[in-house]
Amino acid sequence: MMAPLQPWRTTRPERPSSLITQARGGVLHNLFTHLNTRQMTVKNKISSHCKQLRLAAIGEQVQQLADQASTDGISYLEFAGKLLDAEVKYRQGREMQNKIRIARLPANHDLQHYDCTTVEGMPSARLEQLKELSWLDQNFNLIVMGPSGIGKSYLAAGLCSHAIAEGYRAYFRSMEEIMAMLKTKSISKPALTDYRRLSRAHFIVIDDIMMISIARNEANAFFHFVNALHEKVSFVITTNKSPKEWVETIGDEVVTTSILDRLLYRCEIIKLTGESYRLKNRKTIFGKTK
Repeated sequence: MMAPLQPWRTTRPERPSSLITQARGGVLHNLFTHLNTRQMTVKNKISSHCKQLRLAAIGEQVQQLADQASTDGISYLEFAGKLLDAEVKYRQGREMQNKIRIARLPANHDLQHYDCTTVEGMPSARLEQLKELSWLDQNFNLIVMGPSGIGKSYLAAGLCSHAIAEGYRAYFRSMEEIMAMLKTKSISKPALTDYRRLSRAHFIVIDDIMMISIARNEANAFFHFVNALHEKVSFVITTNKSPKEWVETIGDEVVTTSILDRLLYRCEIIKLTGESYRLKNRKTIFGKTK
C-alpha cells in the first residue's frame, strides 16, 4: 500500500532561532555602519565648507545642534536659525575679546566687583549714573583724584570696559605709554598705529597722569595730543596730584594751564578718599604672629 502523499509546503522551512538572530543582527549592523559612514561623510563635508567659509562656531557645534534639533523636533528653518545664532554669538565674543586686548585693560576691570563702600566719594548711585555713559555722549571728561591704592585705576578701567561693551571705541593707557607713543610715532609703526587708533577713540583713560617727569618738548607734544582730541574724545584721568600740582611735573606753567584749560572745560572731578586696599590687605611671608 502506497504512503499517503504529503501536502505541498506553502512556507519556507523554519530556521533555527539563532540563525535568524544572527542574520537580523548582521543586517542591522550593516545598516548602522552605513548610516554612521554617511553621517561622518556629511559631517566632514560640512566641516570642510565651514572651514572654507570661516564659520568656526557652526563647524564645531553642528553635530550637537543637529542632535538637539532631532530631539526637540524643530523645523529645518529653526535649525538653520540656531546655527546662525551660534556663529553670531561666537563672533561677538571674539570681537569683544579683541577690543579688550587692544584697549590694554588691566586684569581687574569688572565694575560688578567694585565695592563703593570701601571708599568715600563714589556712592553706588553715582556709579550707576556714570555707567549710563550720557556724559560720554556729551564729551565730558572725568578726573579721578585720590591717594594710591583706593581703586582709581580700577574704576577707570571698569568704565572703559563698560564703554567697550556698549559699542564705544575705548582705550586704557598709562601716562608713560602715552608719552612713549608720542615720542616714537614718527619712527615706530606700532606707535603710529596706536596714535591713529587713539585719534579715532570715543573714550581714553590716561592712568597715573603726572606720575613721571616730562621735559618741555614732551609737554608740548602732550598738549598738542590733548588739543587735537579736545571735545572729540572723553578723557578719564586718574591722578594722586591736584591739577595745581601738575605744573611741578611739567615745569612749564603756560603749557600746564593750556592742558588744564582743555581738560577742565567740560569735566567732572571725582575725589576719592579712604584706606589703601593693598595696605589693608597686605600679605606677609610668615603670617600673623602672637
